[in-house]
Amino acid sequence: MVNASSDLSTLAVVLDQPQQLAVKRVALTPPGEADCVVEIDYSGISTGTERLLWTGRMPVFPGMGYPLVPGYESVGRVTQAGVDSGRSAGERVFVPGARCYSDVNGLFGGAAARVVVPGARLLPIPESLGEQGVLMALAATAHHAIAGAAKACPDLIVGHGVLGRLMARVAIALGAPPPVVWETNPVRASGAAGYDVIDPQTDERLDYPVICDVSGDSALLDTLVARLARGGEIVLAGFYEAPLAFDFPPAFMRELRLRVAAEFGDADLSAVRTLIDAGTLSLEGLITHRYDAAEAAAAYETAFDDPTCLKMILDWRGMHG
Repeated sequence: MVNASSDLSTLAVVLDQPQQLAVKRVALTPPGEADCVVEIDYSGISTGTERLLWTGRMPVFPGMGYPLVPGYESVGRVTQAGVDSGRSAGERVFVPGARCYSDVNGLFGGAAARVVVPGARLLPIPESLGEQGVLMALAATAHHAIAGAAKACPDLIVGHGVLGRLMARVAIALGAPPPVVWETNPVRASGAAGYDVIDPQTDERLDYPVICDVSGDSALLDTLVARLARGGEIVLAGFYEAPLAFDFPPAFMRELRLRVAAEFGDADLSAVRTLIDAGTLSLEGLITHRYDAAEAAAAYETAFDDPTCLKMILDWRGMHG
C-alpha cells in the first residue's frame, strides 16, 4: 500500500444541490498500490456539463446525485505514487477527474485541492504548460470528434467558444484546410487563429461536406441540414439537454449522415500531447478568467453568466494545507 497522508481529506467544490455550492472539507478514500495522490494547482470550470449540474438539468448519469464534486479539467503534481501506479512523485500531470470521496459523489470529481487517482488515468504534461494544462480535456474532446477511423475534419464548425476554437486549431494542426466557424455573438467572434469566423447570416454556402456543431443548441439541426452537401455529415460534439429533432425530407434529399461524438479517450489525450510537443497546437489565449478556489461560488456564476468568459480556472495552490 501507499504510505497514505495522515490527513485523508481535502478541500473541494461541493454542489449540495442545484445552485448551492461551497468549498468544503471532504473525506478521501485511502490510496492503493495502483493509485497516486495528486495536489491540484488548477482546475477548469466546464460551461457545458457543469452548467447542467449547476442548474439541475443534467440528464441522469451513472454516479449522478447530489452532493457531488464536479470537475474533469485539473492539473497538479504527484505527491505519492503507488508501486503499481506507473507514475513517480514530483511528476506534473493532467487529471481527468477523480472518484475518491467517501462522503460525497465524485461527478466528475476533479475540483479539489487533493485527489486520489489511479496512475493509469494520469497524463504527464510539460511544466511549461502551467495553467493551460486544464485545457487538455477540451483539446482531447475536439480531437476525438474529428480524428480517427471513419472521421473527417470539419469544413464548418458551429460555435466559437473554447471547444470550437480548439477544434479549429486541432484540425489545422492535423493538416486539414482551415474550417469556417459560425458565431452569432460578436463578443466571441474575435480570437481566430488561422481561420475565419463569420455570422451565419452572411454565409451563402450550401454544400459543406462536414459540419461539426459544438453549440449545444438542440433546435439547430434543420439549419445545419440546409447547409449540407449531398451525402454530408453532421457531427454533434456539444452536449444537448433537450431532445433533438429534424425534418426528414431535407435530410432525405441530402442523404444526411449524423454522428455523435462522445467523451475523449486516452488515445486522444496522447495525440493532443504529441501535437503540443511538436509545436503545431497552441493552447494560448483561451483562459480568460481566474479565481482563487476559495471564491468558487463567484467563479461559477461568472463562468456561466459572463459572455466574455471563455475558460474560467480555479487556483488551488493556497489550499494544500
